[in-house]
Amino acid sequence: MPVKITIIGLGQIGGSIGLALAAHKDKVVTTGHDKDYGVEQRAKKLGAVDQTNHNLPDAVENADLVILALPLTEMRETFRFIAQDLRKDAVVVDTAPVKAEVVKWARELLPETVHYVGIAPAIGAKHLAMTETALDAARADLFTKSVFLVSAPPGASEEALQLVSGFIGLLDSIPVLTDFFESDGLMTTAHLLPQLISAALLDATLGKPGWSDLRKTASRNFFAATSTLADSDGAEALGMASIHNRENVARALNNFINALIDLRDDLENDEESFRKRLSSSLQGRVNWLLERDKAEWSKMPEESFERPSLMETLFGSKLGRMGKKEKDG
Repeated sequence: MPVKITIIGLGQIGGSIGLALAAHKDKVVTTGHDKDYGVEQRAKKLGAVDQTNHNLPDAVENADLVILALPLTEMRETFRFIAQDLRKDAVVVDTAPVKAEVVKWARELLPETVHYVGIAPAIGAKHLAMTETALDAARADLFTKSVFLVSAPPGASEEALQLVSGFIGLLDSIPVLTDFFESDGLMTTAHLLPQLISAALLDATLGKPGWSDLRKTASRNFFAATSTLADSDGAEALGMASIHNRENVARALNNFINALIDLRDDLENDEESFRKRLSSSLQGRVNWLLERDKAEWSKMPEESFERPSLMETLFGSKLGRMGKKEKDG
């Protein structure tokens, strides 16, 4: 019997998950839900989900795996809304950038018969320069050759973790096991810091002396540097993620401020060091993109799940027993 997967939130992440799973229609049945009915219908037309259900409790009640691809601002309320309709032994995952706070909500609101696992997806190198957003940015190969940070509460069900591992494998990505605090630390630098830098650049220029002329002449570089904020889930979601991850964010901002100070000091006092610093940064970026494109993440076995056959993992003993119970019942 096919595994029932419900995707809540059909933006770039949720839509891409659905498009990737569409290659496994013999094994997976996907149901999509979005608060915007029009988005639901577009996702169905694109083939991102097999079916849609605008009634959220109905959308999750028979699901083996529920994926919350939502802004952080909507996560707690969605947990509360679906809690009583989740089946026994259902696995709930979320894609929010802040896990330590989300796991508190999961413990508070989800029944003990349900398993929560946090995931933080990284997109594949070929899509890093994508300019589209929301469902327009959904791609079947968005996660190809990428990694997912996977974190779960202490004592989490091994079967739930293996289910999530297999699901990630079907997206042609690699699961990397972390704890909530490590995941939050990594996502602070990878996800939150660039948005906050974008906000700081705008704060330093908008309405300041010279803005009346700058707004007419700002270059593509200014546009690109400030687009990170525009591409976020919004100021409220960014603010919430930062506040709930205050210590990590403050540390990351301090590191960035210190880097700016070093750059300024070299500019004022040591031209050769200033040039070397710029050259080193540029070369470091080139090296990073080459590494990201090669995606030789198998060199990190100590951090990753052991990867059995993906079909065996995702549709093995746990879900086999689920299907049998339904059939026998």
